[in-house]
Amino acid sequence: MSIIRIPTNFNIDIDFEIPEFYRRLLALLTDILVLFFYFKIANAIMDSYARSHDYFDNDTRYNVGYLGIVFFIPIIIYHPICEITMNGQSFGKKLLGLKVVNINGGRPSISQFLIRWLIRTSDIMMVVIIISNLSIFFRFNLTLLMSVLLFITDIVLVVTTRKAQRLGDILANTILIRVNTQRSIDQTVFMHVADNYVPSYPEIMQLSDRDINAIKSILETARKRGLPDG
Repeated sequence: MSIIRIPTNFNIDIDFEIPEFYRRLLALLTDILVLFFYFKIANAIMDSYARSHDYFDNDTRYNVGYLGIVFFIPIIIYHPICEITMNGQSFGKKLLGLKVVNINGGRPSISQFLIRWLIRTSDIMMVVIIISNLSIFFRFNLTLLMSVLLFITDIVLVVTTRKAQRLGDILANTILIRVNTQRSIDQTVFMHVADNYVPSYPEIMQLSDRDINAIKSILETARKRGLPDG
């Protein structure tokens, strides 16, 4: 599992775990499954409306078309709405313990969520497949061809880049991390000390959090290698 260290605004470096490719894929498939069941329910509602009215009537056809547009909108905006309202997670990401954060480890802005959504090639493919009912694979289509090429590009970027960012993440300055891993306080700059502890060197108060964190890391490395603290 890959680990990346991100400097925060508090001058403390935080380690984040980059999720494995299979975990990202399972999260995507879960979201596609959620949208698939939604589409089946919406399609059943439209079929029921069409059967209860005269489908050859122009008003009925228009109403069915309007219903189709209304039901199609949630499929398109599923990811940005979920990620904005669920703190960087969709249902698939939440189930697999993944989360979208900005490049500094904080919550992305709404514009960042929208940018990564606009470059979601996998969702374009999924929507095309659902609407065309798989028949589109048997004939040439420029939109599908572009989606496949961009989807392959995303896979290559996720596998090869250090932060496992797809194209949308690179442009939006976001990353996908695991959030269900446990971290102890010993992995931060903070340490347990006695209530009556008095610093031997009061000048330590002039050091920044980054300096203290660096010293702590050096001391821990020295102890692991069996070197004396002095």
